[in-house]
Amino acid sequence: MAVCAGGISLSPEDRAELLAVLVADADATISDRARNAILTVPPEAFIVALGRTDADPHLFKYCAENLAEKPGVADTMAKNEACSAVLVTRVARHLTAAGIQTLLDNMERLSSDPHLVEALAQSQAASKEQQVLLAEVHKNEPIPVKDLEEAVKEAEPDPVKRETLLKQVAHMNVVQRLTLALKGNREARMILIKDPNKLVQRCVLQSPRLTDMEVESFAKMTNLSEEVFRVISLTRKFIKSYVIMKNLVTNPKTPLDISLHLLPRLNATDLKLLTTNKNVPDTLRSIALKMQRQKTVNNLK
Repeated sequence: MAVCAGGISLSPEDRAELLAVLVADADATISDRARNAILTVPPEAFIVALGRTDADPHLFKYCAENLAEKPGVADTMAKNEACSAVLVTRVARHLTAAGIQTLLDNMERLSSDPHLVEALAQSQAASKEQQVLLAEVHKNEPIPVKDLEEAVKEAEPDPVKRETLLKQVAHMNVVQRLTLALKGNREARMILIKDPNKLVQRCVLQSPRLTDMEVESFAKMTNLSEEVFRVISLTRKFIKSYVIMKNLVTNPKTPLDISLHLLPRLNATDLKLLTTNKNVPDTLRSIALKMQRQKTVNNLK
């Protein structure tokens, strides 16, 4: 009752959280007092409270039911992994493009509620790029049989295991492949990185089990989509690796804008090798040659 009356010295965010807890109190008198008192708390206090990793579940529930339309509330709930995906789904229509991107950057969280992607796909705030990506969940087409067979053959040398894996993946829908990409083994990731669905590709690259050696291998492959190379190049923990960066630059299938951006990071030896690499685009090879000549001139000085 003292909390409801403001008789206890609390920060605005602490009071917001405590009142959200008291709104759900079994005692009707306390619950009613808290429900009236909480109306006087400014939205900013709720946003601060919602951002805390140890925020009480009652706070998320109250905000989902009563404050979702307030600017910043839905986005903060989406960013905080302590908030259940079910509640994020409930406030999805109030997310901004920034909040949607937070979820796209965390595929494990996004795929934890099968209704969340669908809710985001209906959002009016999603950017065109986000809309295209979210629409992938409705593209329930399987991996082409030929591509799937080749991918399984490369990933699994054992014929018996290969056949089992082939049958398993062939009958999966998009949501099931998303889960396998996140939680499956190396062989599953080697197959699903070639999945035509961009969301599945992203799940592979966000899998907590993914190793640097696997990403190094992906960066060298010439049969992957442009989306894979772009995600790798934009992921800080990947691009910090010199081997991954070099593999992207020397891969003829890497989009030219990515290769040109990474080119200055090549060491002198790899830059020289690139100037004679007939597989990369002429533009890249030409600029590499100019950079090498400039470095030679600078060294002579």
